[in-house]
Amino acid sequence: MKKAELVFVPAPGIGHLVPTCQFAVNLLNLDEQLCITMIIIRPQAPFDVGIDAYIQRFSSNTAVDHRIRFIKLPQVELPPLEEFTKSMENFFSLLISSYKPLVKDAIINNKHSNTTIVGLVIDMFCSSMIDVANELGIPPYIFFTSGSGFLGFVLYLSVWHSQHGREFSLTDPDLDMPSYANLVPSNVLPTFAFNKEGYAAFMNHGARFKETKGILINTFAELESHAVNSLASDPELPPVYTIGPHLDLAGQKSREDNKEEVMKWLEDQPPSSVLFLCFGSMGTLEVPQLQELANALEQSGVRFLWSIKMPLGSEYGKFDELLPEGFLSRTKDRGMVCGWAPQVHVLTHKATAGFVSHCGWNSTLETLWHGVPMVTWPLHGEQQINAFQMVKDLELAVELRMDYRMGKISDGGIVRAEEIENAIRCIMDSENPVRKRVKEMRDKSREVLMEGGSSFVSLRHFLKTILDG
Repeated sequence: MKKAELVFVPAPGIGHLVPTCQFAVNLLNLDEQLCITMIIIRPQAPFDVGIDAYIQRFSSNTAVDHRIRFIKLPQVELPPLEEFTKSMENFFSLLISSYKPLVKDAIINNKHSNTTIVGLVIDMFCSSMIDVANELGIPPYIFFTSGSGFLGFVLYLSVWHSQHGREFSLTDPDLDMPSYANLVPSNVLPTFAFNKEGYAAFMNHGARFKETKGILINTFAELESHAVNSLASDPELPPVYTIGPHLDLAGQKSREDNKEEVMKWLEDQPPSSVLFLCFGSMGTLEVPQLQELANALEQSGVRFLWSIKMPLGSEYGKFDELLPEGFLSRTKDRGMVCGWAPQVHVLTHKATAGFVSHCGWNSTLETLWHGVPMVTWPLHGEQQINAFQMVKDLELAVELRMDYRMGKISDGGIVRAEEIENAIRCIMDSENPVRKRVKEMRDKSREVLMEGGSSFVSLRHFLKTILDG
């Protein structure tokens, strides 16, 4: 009897590759007859950061590695860089589309003789690969690595465009979108929503999602019940599977791996006393904003662990050149400033009491999994609308800003120390009701992938669908 093979095409970004690999492992654990081929798109530098290192670590640590293989595609010429300056989203759509012939050849030339390919699972940014699935007669599925609310927003783009014939504007009134329980202010929409090329790229993705056999979302029904119900009631959509959360609980490594030093410092702190500040692998604050944040931390009196990604042109580790004079010495007894930090391990630690986060979806799921309440400080991508959903719809985060955008200080977007300090005091308040709600969601996030849980049932349903053909 032939084994079933699933082929995955993740987007070339570590934030997409990680949940895709974890999703693949969970599938393999549910069916011993399944095998998976992961086709890896590796763009030229600097767009390939961390991909090879993660695959190597994943392969060496995964118990099911004999049933999952990675095929790394050769690099192709990048689209013109002026496309990147116009729209990062459109640039990556063009880049991924250029890989279609290579993906098709990889599937044809690497097929196991004793397997039947039962599906092509395509990242949300790789919708152009639906053409490859159709050419080869393979059922296509989308793996949406963000949440159900944001998926609803992507699908709403065509509705808005048909009514108004344009992208969004910051002057637009609050929006009534089916996937959000509250009206959505225009200033929390993703930056691409105000950009003609970026808007068109995502609107095209949304249209193509409807051509697939199903949409798999890295979320769980108990977290986003309103959004999930709105998607389920849309007659134009294929079946929607809420199958998350898929997380890398082992944590990623870095060239500046100072995990031992960071964890030793945490061990010396009292339980539930430390505020963790980290803005993701791409999150950089400008020097004036770093100084406002430093002033807020000093004035608040809280213990803190602050991971700073150095601004362009700054020497790694020279934090004293970025922060107010004397800040490091004045706070050395209650604070630690570092470059890279082992986020998963920090969130797991008993000393960690709160998390100032950029609201990327992976980080959002991680903080809920570990039951650590979050302060919202979005920077780019869909993080603004994630922050809105967490604060307003789900009441699972403390609002600092929902509309902050990286690099917009010149537009008057700086967050002042007093505002930051207020949010810090709020999140560290042991009586804040957000803390209780986050702890309850932590328990739910762990139950859903256990046998009988909502995501477990959804995964089983997906497996039955592809295996029954």
